[in-house]
Amino acid sequence: MRRLAQERSIGHLGTLDPMGTGVLPLLIGSSTRLAKFFTRADKVYEVRVRFGFSTDTYDATGERAGEERPVTFTREDLERAIGGFIGVIQQHPPRFSAKKIRGVPAYKLARANQEVELAPVEIEIFSLEILSFEGPEAALRVHCGSGTYVRSLAHDLGLVLGCGAHLTALRRTRSGDFSIEKAYTLAQLETNIEDAVLPASGLLPGFPCVVMDSASEAQIRHGRNFRTNPFRVDTGTKFVKALTESGALLAIGEAVLPNLYHPVVVLA
Repeated sequence: MRRLAQERSIGHLGTLDPMGTGVLPLLIGSSTRLAKFFTRADKVYEVRVRFGFSTDTYDATGERAGEERPVTFTREDLERAIGGFIGVIQQHPPRFSAKKIRGVPAYKLARANQEVELAPVEIEIFSLEILSFEGPEAALRVHCGSGTYVRSLAHDLGLVLGCGAHLTALRRTRSGDFSIEKAYTLAQLETNIEDAVLPASGLLPGFPCVVMDSASEAQIRHGRNFRTNPFRVDTGTKFVKALTESGALLAIGEAVLPNLYHPVVVLA
């Protein structure tokens, strides 16, 4: 992407597992400064789960953990098991993950056969839908909050159903406001990168836009607070997008008083 965009500064909005495919939003140039506003974005995945045995990585890339067990539960059993994962729950991240233990990624310790014990974290699963269930495999659609490990979800389903399970396929179909329908492959970007790049002013659609005059633009560039029209921006709005008169994204402002904002990120 650095080569295609001719830009050194590029960041992504959430890693994918090595076997994962799908949506991976990228921020280019000065837009990388907006990354912190996307950290809580929810995600949607379509996955396949193989029941019958678990693996040490919780997916098909790992080594089998234990003997294979027969899959005797019904679709109704699976639906009941899934119900226990909806909502705010505690989840143990996989041993083979980028979570750090004393500054070292857990997967490095796991590969070195060292003890890895990760504390559970609070996550939220908004919905969990069975797309198909045939033999030992099920296809699921998962709508979850940030920080969720779908591999752990597959593993935990296997524990609940008493037969073990692991992930065999993972595709992210949505990340925040970015959906698979509007995604581009690298091959497509090779021939048409211009259409794929969104203007920064179109990002973060949940933040109201305010157009600044030239005097206010100069103040914002020097880090000074700016005011918004109380009739155009709700007094309870935490963040606003300050635009130049030409429509470019100048800054993100954070409320310090009703209709008074401090530029926490300046782009232009």
